[in-house]
Amino acid sequence: MEPPGPVHGEAEPFSKALRSLVNNRLYSDVRFVVGQERQEVFAHRCLLACRCNFFQRLLGPEPGPGVPGPVVLSTVPAEAFLAVLEFLYTNSVKLHRHSVLEVLTAAVEYGLEDLRELCLEFAVKVLDVELVCEALQVAVTFGLGPLQERCIAFIEAHSQEALRTRGFLELSAPALLLLLRSDKLCVDEADLVLAARSWARVGAAVLDRPVVEVAAPVVRELRLALLAPAELSALEEQNRREPLIPVEQIVEAWKCHALRRGDAARGATCRRRRGTLPREHHRFLDLPFK
Repeated sequence: MEPPGPVHGEAEPFSKALRSLVNNRLYSDVRFVVGQERQEVFAHRCLLACRCNFFQRLLGPEPGPGVPGPVVLSTVPAEAFLAVLEFLYTNSVKLHRHSVLEVLTAAVEYGLEDLRELCLEFAVKVLDVELVCEALQVAVTFGLGPLQERCIAFIEAHSQEALRTRGFLELSAPALLLLLRSDKLCVDEADLVLAARSWARVGAAVLDRPVVEVAAPVVRELRLALLAPAELSALEEQNRREPLIPVEQIVEAWKCHALRRGDAARGATCRRRRGTLPREHHRFLDLPFK
């Protein structure tokens, strides 16, 4: 005889009933004010506390006397917060391309591993040129290795398009470094120098710092020796007007041209990328694309 065990009814009616309580004032005992828009959101303390340690700590064991004030969560957008509540109430969530990274960020910050995995799976499926740099930044910020690898591989295959997006201009220096160290970018070095300059200009405007200071952590990864002498001369002249690259780095590139020897060219700074356009002096570089 089999031991008695739990029997289960249909899950859908249960989930539907709980979904109706998301942001429902009825029986709610906790109120949030979320996002820059300060949207009011209603929830139920016991459900949040039993489903998520973050809310358990945030809300405490029981409300104090009187009418409790709202809990302010200004850094999470309202749409993302409502998606988190939907998941906590129903263990399912409807994700959207335009907000999945915000939901993913909230899932990581709130320690919701199952929701995080759902967001990662969805983000990989909808990854495109406009989204990929933003996704890479989230991956770098939170140490999401698999997503980071997928983003880098996507950018390597669609380099020209990705470099023209707003998300590229908003990358952090550590995120941009990951790209500049890649041999597989399908972009010529001259275009990469232009993209790095645009990135540094945006950062300088946002941070109110000199362009050369913002660019310092990343420009060492630019492979200037791949440029033809005329291109290098033009870059040197522009660098005098608007400093971006250390003078000694440009001098090193000139040395590769002057010596025309593989010994001087050994190293990543002279290694061709997948998208490097051929130039006459490249025949002196002993290191082919890998």
